[in-house]
Amino acid sequence: MGTRLGSLTADTPKPVLTVGDRPFLAWLLRELQRYGFEEAVLLSGYLSATLRAAVDDIATRLPRPMRIVHAVEPVRAGTGGALFHARHLLDERFLLCNGDSLLDCNLAPFMAARAADAPEVIGRLLLRHLPDTSRYGVVTTQGDRVTGFHERADNPGAAGPGVAGPGTINGGIYIFDRRILDHVTEICSLERDVLPRLAEQGVLRAQTGHGYFIDIGIPADLERAQTELPSRLHRRALFLDRDGVINIDHGHVGTADRFEFTPTARQAVALATNAGWHVFIVTNQSGVARGYYTEQDVATLHHRLQALMIEAGGTIDDIRYCPFHPEAAIAAYAATSDWRKPAPGMLLDLIRAWELTPGACVLVGDQQTDVQAAVAAGMPGHLFPGIAGLRFHGEAGLRIHGEAGLRVHGEAGPHVPAGDLAAFIAPLLLRPPPS
Repeated sequence: MGTRLGSLTADTPKPVLTVGDRPFLAWLLRELQRYGFEEAVLLSGYLSATLRAAVDDIATRLPRPMRIVHAVEPVRAGTGGALFHARHLLDERFLLCNGDSLLDCNLAPFMAARAADAPEVIGRLLLRHLPDTSRYGVVTTQGDRVTGFHERADNPGAAGPGVAGPGTINGGIYIFDRRILDHVTEICSLERDVLPRLAEQGVLRAQTGHGYFIDIGIPADLERAQTELPSRLHRRALFLDRDGVINIDHGHVGTADRFEFTPTARQAVALATNAGWHVFIVTNQSGVARGYYTEQDVATLHHRLQALMIEAGGTIDDIRYCPFHPEAAIAAYAATSDWRKPAPGMLLDLIRAWELTPGACVLVGDQQTDVQAAVAAGMPGHLFPGIAGLRFHGEAGLRIHGEAGLRVHGEAGPHVPAGDLAAFIAPLLLRPPPS
């Protein structure tokens, strides 16, 4: 309810208080979109009508479309009761987060760890270590198993009752499956009533996130967030061409069966995500125009690509592709498009959507057309000496790389990958932004 914020929340829920130039919730949803979340269920009770009215504005501030659904509790139900009343809207597995705090860390390892949890595990929490936990309860663990929750007055790290001390707090981000609904009631607190019982049963896991943390629950931190949050979340960005950089260019790769990562592509994306950068893909896909595969095939492949990146600890924040070609076999795609590199349309669209500073961005591609697009968009471009195709050992020597794909004469042996994307981008991530 925001009682510590006094008159600020008399008629405005905390999640829609203005931070910088937009509601706090807009920043939070923007961050979740980076990891592929496409739908949000807002659990509300207090001032729910005000929250609903703010959502239209919030949606316009998001870089990608998001379906936003409201679940309004009929009475003041507590954090656990809010879940109970939204149970008909929840997927088999879902991420739950507080609406008034933000932990700026890479969520991909957290999501990957939850996917690998043993069957008996109901949920995983993201924690944050603080030198002063006087405002928070703390969480104790043994390995990654949660063993207990302690109220502010019962902090094991404090010098005495009520004395501030270091500790690990609940970061307010969880991934649960629907079994959590067996433990909530119409009116209950998730933090006080539900999670301690689940910890006793040994069915909660946790890991610590390292990064900027802000809770706008007191006036001083709300004021601090006004400048800190926008400056941190307006990130630098790494733009990557796809074929020949992220995956081996077998020629018009549009389906998962022909997709093969270059040797350290997933590590490279994880490096950039951990460094706090956006990662975008910009790719010409004339295979659609030529009739080799469909836009739905591309969407399916990119959905799978994102899942594999999350599994490896990184994320692709957003993707742009151009299906058009002047010499298309399919009339609907026969066009000269300003999205097709070397034109900068795809890059400019991402710059607009994600509010990027072009000079703080970098593009890595394997063709001169990639670099030309980068320069036209106002950012530096770097030519990756990667894999243009496959190299075969056999009587015929190398490969023949034609428009229709790869045709190999002679006996094909194992390909020899060349180019280490992770090593290539690592120094780029360390370069200071332009002044």
